[in-house]
Amino acid sequence: MQATAYTYDPETRSGSVLLDDGTPLPFDTAAFDAGGLRLLRAGQRVRIEVEGEGAERQVTLITLQTF
Repeated sequence: MQATAYTYDPETRSGSVLLDDGTPLPFDTAAFDAGGLRLLRAGQRVRIEVEGEGAERQVTLITLQTF
């Protein structure tokens, strides 16, 4: 799934993304570390993997979108 980086805190390595429908979805340190990223900037297109549905939905991996 694709999304856009919305917030990122380099101290905690966590933040949030915006799904293409505008829904914000937070990610934690584990999801950030799983993608092997070193930095993330607001506005970057990212690829995410999610688990769960509704309020239980969470990002399990975030990495840069490559073409």
